[in-house]
Amino acid sequence: MLKEIITGAEALMRALKEEGVKTIFGYPGGSIMPVFDALYDYTRGEKKAFDHILVRHEQAATHAAEGYARVSDEVGVCIVTSGPGATNTLTGVADAMMDSTPIVVIAGQVGVGVLGTDAFQEVDLVGVAQPICKWSYQIRRPEDIAWAVSRAFYIARTGRPGPVVLDFPKNAQVDKTEWKPAKVDFVRSYVPYPTPEQSAIEVAAELINSAKRPLALVGHGVELGGAQNELVEFIEKADIPAARTLLGLSALPTDHPLNMGMIGMHGNYAPNIKTQEADVIIAIGMRFSDRDTGTPSTYAKQAKIIHLDIDNSEINKCIKSDVAVVGDCKVSLPAITRLLNKNNHREWRDSFAEYHQQEVDKVINPAIHPTDGPLLMGEIVNAVAEATKGDAVLVNDVGQNQMFSCRYFKYNKKRSVVTSGGLGTMGFGLPAAVGATFGAPERTVCMFTGDGGFQMNIQELGTIMENQCPVKVILMNNNYLGNVRQWQDMFFGQRKSFTRMLNPHYQLIADAYHIPYEVVIDRKDLKAAIEKMLATDGPFILECAVKEEDNVAPMIAPGASIDEMMLEINIETKLDC
Repeated sequence: MLKEIITGAEALMRALKEEGVKTIFGYPGGSIMPVFDALYDYTRGEKKAFDHILVRHEQAATHAAEGYARVSDEVGVCIVTSGPGATNTLTGVADAMMDSTPIVVIAGQVGVGVLGTDAFQEVDLVGVAQPICKWSYQIRRPEDIAWAVSRAFYIARTGRPGPVVLDFPKNAQVDKTEWKPAKVDFVRSYVPYPTPEQSAIEVAAELINSAKRPLALVGHGVELGGAQNELVEFIEKADIPAARTLLGLSALPTDHPLNMGMIGMHGNYAPNIKTQEADVIIAIGMRFSDRDTGTPSTYAKQAKIIHLDIDNSEINKCIKSDVAVVGDCKVSLPAITRLLNKNNHREWRDSFAEYHQQEVDKVINPAIHPTDGPLLMGEIVNAVAEATKGDAVLVNDVGQNQMFSCRYFKYNKKRSVVTSGGLGTMGFGLPAAVGATFGAPERTVCMFTGDGGFQMNIQELGTIMENQCPVKVILMNNNYLGNVRQWQDMFFGQRKSFTRMLNPHYQLIADAYHIPYEVVIDRKDLKAAIEKMLATDGPFILECAVKEEDNVAPMIAPGASIDEMMLEINIETKLDC
């Protein structure tokens, strides 16, 4: 058999095809041009294997890859050039690392022969990316491409998922090699799926069986492990009320009777209060972030902590556990469930109702059913949630819009929340929504954003225009960096230091990108505008003029315990002199 000799750029295309890649987000440039030349043939004609989406900024390429991965359960891919093209991706890489999102970033690099000479657009990508990704590697020879790509995808998608960065010098793109497919399914010292210890499973089941006030905390790991059904079987058998983290919101349907809401800084009142009363807490695929626990020194001191996580490094990192079950929750949950007694904790479940009703009266109803005054973010989110019947994908940016939309959206289906949790990246929403439309083309994608985050990657309206991505953008415009403004009002003497914004005429921007647009100022027009948005094929921008100084409540102040929630935020108005 004759050897097939091909360029490194062609080898990359074949390696990506071997991994089942369907969509690539990218931006060409000098050091990656041979790859884009090879990509030309793979996006059209007989060799077509990929759709390439030309974004308008490399940061957006990574966020789009994240959005794609989060809704599709596949690895997101982006290809960029060297130097600033590569460094522009780093925010997205860090975001994906914090939120355990599998993406592979492939960046061009100057030729090996000039590495270290400060050549044009040279940067040590492997060095700068290493602390914020699962693996970074420089492919110096074309014969290493198939192996490196297979290894990258294996590491990105297995175990606790995350980003991988491949640095691809230009010589390796143009030099030739014999094509040999590679399949990596083992990396020395890397154990992606640890086997849960039977003794830990038994102790965990014992504690749950004897618990009078058990509480399950449901995290992103349930979504990543595809363990939604296993979770339901677990909590239903033992009759355990469950609360969800920000990234775990769609792991359990909104209307499930054991769903007690969201935990954390802007979570629901009842589960936060009840965390301090539970006798056994079962943390499932969540990492006890500071946003979930309040001050750690006072967190659930009365409770036995059972921690289920695939990543051993998360055990005892923030909150000390009494029992650690290290493994994939799709394996560990049913193993524990088999040992559980059929139980009934009705009295404990019912005790959540009082606190829930307090939140409904003081926070939720005023937020989603106001009768006068300006439009509120909560009522807009609720109106969209009702119109989409809980079937849409929620994508949001960061800030008040994130908290309001996560709190009041509804979730019937898995993998329905695309948000920047750990890094809190403003500008995430718009490109992530683009990616989500390619990752779940059959679903409606609703993207909530504020005027601040929207403008951070507003250039991606060009990507939306070119590809007619059916993103439904709900722009909640309060002329402020709202979250920062809220903190300034609460903790910095109402000194609004550079948080008020002079905004552009968004209709003109929408018109420039040929995207349908509607504005709502009066709440009587809201329902009709949402119906118009959802009935419109392709993209749509719905701008809502919202109350300028609305506040997200409830809230746990910095340094406070998780049960020290403020249901009402009263800020004494001060007049400017």
